[in-house]
Amino acid sequence: MTYEDLDVFKLAHRVVLEVYQLSKKFPAEERFRLNDQLCRSAASIPANIAEGYGRFSLKERVQFLYIARGSIEELKYHLLLAKDLGYLPINNFADLRSRLDNTARMLNGLISSIKRPKSKVTK
Repeated sequence: MTYEDLDVFKLAHRVVLEVYQLSKKFPAEERFRLNDQLCRSAASIPANIAEGYGRFSLKERVQFLYIARGSIEELKYHLLLAKDLGYLPINNFADLRSRLDNTARMLNGLISSIKRPKSKVTK
């Protein structure tokens, strides 16, 4: 199994694609300000999932999943700011926040499953 097979990765990737599409509609003066921050924090989520799966130890993998979780919270704030500045319609904001909440729950489950001690098979 690769990171691309994970449902949480697929969901996070779809969020990135939507953020990129929506940010195209922002004012030109936001190109190197909020727009850049939105895209960076969004792309950081699946990128850290992928990077974690490239690591050898489970401890490192979990650390990158924690970073991805932090990026979710960062993106939530950037979306709130975009909404409050009038750049992001409330329906898009609500949809993205819901999907980010779902992504966070899925990440938490993945982290728990990785950290859970594996039972040893005995004869």
